[in-house]
Amino acid sequence: MQEENCIFCQIASGAMEADIVFKDDLVCVFRDINPVAPSHLLIIPNAHIESNNDLGPDQAAFAARMLTVVPELAEKEGIRESGYRIIMNTGSDGRQEVKHIHLHLIGGKRMQHPMG
Repeated sequence: MQEENCIFCQIASGAMEADIVFKDDLVCVFRDINPVAPSHLLIIPNAHIESNNDLGPDQAAFAARMLTVVPELAEKEGIRESGYRIIMNTGSDGRQEVKHIHLHLIGGKRMQHPMG
């Protein structure tokens, strides 16, 4: 299921352009337009799930794939061995700006991140 007005749903469906680096039947991965590090990818489920609070047994495959694709992406980005961060923001106080669950995969050099 997708939400018509959700920017991430539009990216996942191909209706909006993005620098997509990976896509399968469960997730879409693209570069953040405001990166905080040399490598800053967003990992989203292809289905609309608003936040971590909306994950349940029916979304287990999406949640698992969001995490299991990380090592492959980190390898392709050249950050697997040096290290990286995985961040998920939930709700407005948790700094979630787009109401579609997503992981930030961040790495490439040690720096201060605005996400803590």
